[in-house]
Amino acid sequence: MPLHPQVEALLTQMAEQGMPSPESMTVDQNRALIGELADLAGEPEELARVTDTTAPGPGGDIPIRVYVPHGPGEEQAPLPTLVYYHGGGWVIGDIDSHDAVCRALANRSGAVVASVHYRLAPEHRFPAAVDDAYAAAVWAAEKIGDFGGDGSRLAVGGDSAGGNLAAVVAQLARTRGGPDLRFQLLVYPAVDRHDDSPSMRENALGPLLSRGWMEWFYGWYQAGPDDGLDPRMSPARTEDLSGLPPAMVITAEFDPLRDQGAAYAGRLTEAGVATEHVPCDGMIHGFFQMVGALDPARETLDRAAAAVRTALV
Repeated sequence: MPLHPQVEALLTQMAEQGMPSPESMTVDQNRALIGELADLAGEPEELARVTDTTAPGPGGDIPIRVYVPHGPGEEQAPLPTLVYYHGGGWVIGDIDSHDAVCRALANRSGAVVASVHYRLAPEHRFPAAVDDAYAAAVWAAEKIGDFGGDGSRLAVGGDSAGGNLAAVVAQLARTRGGPDLRFQLLVYPAVDRHDDSPSMRENALGPLLSRGWMEWFYGWYQAGPDDGLDPRMSPARTEDLSGLPPAMVITAEFDPLRDQGAAYAGRLTEAGVATEHVPCDGMIHGFFQMVGALDPARETLDRAAAAVRTALV
């Protein structure tokens, strides 16, 4: 299929602004860029409560923003919980860049959403982000009850690099005996550092996410040349995927990461993991955050939230 007309119009508008290629920009410039792109998420939705807190981590306190959706009343039972990891190539992005998405997920799923700001590279290289992501999931299982959540009905999710971290945390939770996870929401996840699939070559120049920009991210994230073979960076490198929580894997047609996400969904299914693969025709990497500009983004977010709600009943 061709690019969706709304995507094409958006890309034309971005091209007219004359933005340089992100891989030619500094870390600070890229961090400012993702903040600007956050405007495409539209107006932030109102919630019952939004609380900034921290979780203890191996490198210090981990900032977490807890979103509590509106419920039937103050005496409502504890709500299921989604621990969400923002995208941004482990280098850019933060709680604020994904604020609108997390608000929408909370309202539509009926779950408490705990958005995690793990340590970023290059200040903190691999595996700092992984260590923080896992520590945040452990914290949620133990402490989310203080915020109206139910730590026994727990899911992890994220987009792009955040999808990578969600997949890795699901694997670590299985290996380490907890926390018990009921679902993983993987939105165009990066699961294989050394992927050279057709989508990687077809979309090497973008749109939006290019192979050059991906190499820029990995260049800052990796601490050593062999890190890409580590399942904590490339969860698709894990041989046995059995026993992992049910999953929804969302992929975009015009995305370098399309094929590795689809392949991971296929391998999960083969391993006996209940998995739904949602291929989004005409979409690009990052579209999940563009609910204020793209109709298919709203539809996909609604579908993802419904899956979270069903999995955490």
